[in-house]
Amino acid sequence: MTQARFKIVFNGELMPDVSLETAKDNLARLFKSDHTRINSLFKGGTVDIKRDLSENEADQYLKALQSAGARVRKEPDLAASLSLVETDDHRTESSEPTNNTLMTCPKCGHQQAKAAECSACGIVVEKFLARQAMLAENPPEVVSAAATPYATPKAAVAETLPEFGELKAFTTDGRIGRLRYLAWSMVMVFACLPLFGIAAGVMAASEILGGILIVVLGIAAMVVGIMFGVQRLHDIGWSGWLLLVTLVPVVGGVFSLLMFIIPGSTEANRFGSPPPPNSTAVKVLAALWLAVIVLGIVAAIALPAYMGFAGAGL
Repeated sequence: MTQARFKIVFNGELMPDVSLETAKDNLARLFKSDHTRINSLFKGGTVDIKRDLSENEADQYLKALQSAGARVRKEPDLAASLSLVETDDHRTESSEPTNNTLMTCPKCGHQQAKAAECSACGIVVEKFLARQAMLAENPPEVVSAAATPYATPKAAVAETLPEFGELKAFTTDGRIGRLRYLAWSMVMVFACLPLFGIAAGVMAASEILGGILIVVLGIAAMVVGIMFGVQRLHDIGWSGWLLLVTLVPVVGGVFSLLMFIIPGSTEANRFGSPPPPNSTAVKVLAALWLAVIVLGIVAAIALPAYMGFAGAGL
């Protein structure tokens, strides 16, 4: 007697509490197929997903598909049960497989004569379906990215910097450009000249008090100059500790010249945002400082020559 055959029928209905997209994703993963082919199952009407199955095979398909979210049902496959196709026990060597004896591998999609194993990928069909049904019932736990310390940070890990940094003269934080470095130095010189003049007047009255005042003013001017220099190095992208190089003979002079020549970075660096654009006052003061330097060089050259000429005249 021919063994009863079954088929798996689907009419587009879903299991309770299962969304359409979830069911489509589960079916695509179950059959290793793309969403285009899966979408064709939901166009309406009854679809025979699998035919000519034994009862055990039909139960495996039924369990796996229902776990995936599709409300399928098992029905007797009368056409297969009444088929005159030879069974495995009475198949002749010359007989060829027909469409009713073909199977599609649920993993790789390979079509072949019905067998326990797939000749393409080598899986055992019943074991594969049982494994898929078990995974559908008990999906593996997905480790959240936030639960592992090796996950890429999702939040901003650095503060948002403004377009331009805030100018603060009496600090070692922040950045200043070349022209502002010259301008601030010129302002410090203008501020120190009258103060040192006052200290000289005090020294005329009291050498001890005047000497102490000059030392205090000298230390204050040096500290402010260090703050300006550190901010200038920050603008280049260098550490402020490099200002100690200026204490080295010869090398210090070259390094100081580089601080005037090398431009700062136009983007934010590890010391903050770039300084704001130079104002007109900054440009004028920087030009005065350059003018003083030029006049000093000219005076250093011309004065000895003039003194020599005057001495020869006498």
